[in-house]
Amino acid sequence: MTANLSPATVEGFKAPSGAVRPWWRDPAVQVRSVDVIAAMVAASLPWSTSATGILMTLWVIALVPTLDWRALLQSFGRPASALPLVFLALAVVGTLWSDSAWSARLHGINPVAKLAAIPLLIYHFERTSRGLWVFAAFVVSCALLMVLSWAVLLAPSLKIVATPSDGVPVKNYIDQSQEFALCMFALAPQAVAFGRERRLALAAGCAALIAAFFANMMFVVSARTALIYMPVLLVLYGLVHLRARAMAALIVAALVCGAVVWSASPYLRERVGAVATEYQAYHDSNAGTSTGERLEYWRKSAKFVADAPAFGNGTGSTKDLFIQDAVGKSGVSAEVIGNPHNQTLNVAVQWGLLGVLVLYAMWVAHGLLFRPAATTLAGWIGLVVVVQNVVSSLLNSHLFDFHEGWMYVLGVGVAGGTVLRRRVAAGARRTSAS
Repeated sequence: MTANLSPATVEGFKAPSGAVRPWWRDPAVQVRSVDVIAAMVAASLPWSTSATGILMTLWVIALVPTLDWRALLQSFGRPASALPLVFLALAVVGTLWSDSAWSARLHGINPVAKLAAIPLLIYHFERTSRGLWVFAAFVVSCALLMVLSWAVLLAPSLKIVATPSDGVPVKNYIDQSQEFALCMFALAPQAVAFGRERRLALAAGCAALIAAFFANMMFVVSARTALIYMPVLLVLYGLVHLRARAMAALIVAALVCGAVVWSASPYLRERVGAVATEYQAYHDSNAGTSTGERLEYWRKSAKFVADAPAFGNGTGSTKDLFIQDAVGKSGVSAEVIGNPHNQTLNVAVQWGLLGVLVLYAMWVAHGLLFRPAATTLAGWIGLVVVVQNVVSSLLNSHLFDFHEGWMYVLGVGVAGGTVLRRRVAAGARRTSAS
């Protein structure tokens, strides 16, 4: 039997007088278990793709007994919940006009499938006040990873797995940068709030974490994409949390800090300076540099989109198109890839203008969900997750990548449910007051 759990009663549920039931069938215990597993998913994400996948499967299994199916279906009517499902439906239907093998078509659905978890997360975290458990678990996990990052920089033998970059204990520097930047900006307003409340130890702890994350990115290892979205997030922070004079001061302070870091960090200067060198090598000899590869992927993808602008070439078609185009070519022009390293192009190649409209509509719907609540912690975290994903997806397909994609799914789903819960509670208080 499905438990009938409403947002107003699920956490304070009490069995009827005289009723006897095993503790594991208590709806409140079941919901708490779902919350704990969600926190475990967030904690595992910086470390292991396998653990994240297993735990997320367990989360769905644990969620099922708690569902109120009518309320769940009603929640799917919101744009923030409906559009991820529309996106997935488009990917499924898009297999019908793809010329690729069915194995490639089905594989093309995989990057979109994770979006189906967003409406489930929104629904669940609208019923529980433990959404911040998930964010806290993620920050603590990233803090531990950051400490290990400094350690393996000094002692590479401490690496958990073999990685090509110094200071990266697991996975890669792109994922690590995405995590650390998100934690920095998520913690910033909380540090200020603790300071205003005279909770100085907590304020100092948040400030220390922010500084440590920033120093790691500037002096140890960082994705160049982070140097694009971090200024955007800084301006966003000023627009949401500061008045005009304070925002001007923030910008001046950021420029001064940037100049100091630039002069003090040979690593940062090398990373930025390499862009021009890589472009020149690509331009002169068609060399396969990081910058040159992206430019070549974008050029070819734009051509594939032009061949099928309305509905694209079908789900899973990208790699086959690159294979066909590489025939008889050399250098970077002969490289074959299934990911154009740009989210818009990745979508447009497969589903054309229709897919791009769905993608942008989803991003906008999620941004609008958080904008009215951006001064709250959950609303701010959700807004940062959306903006970071949008900007980083200019140079990557981060919505479809496993790590960044799940950061988006968890961030939007948990923060979205938390924001909606508080919105309902605020409406109830206004109604009772009137």
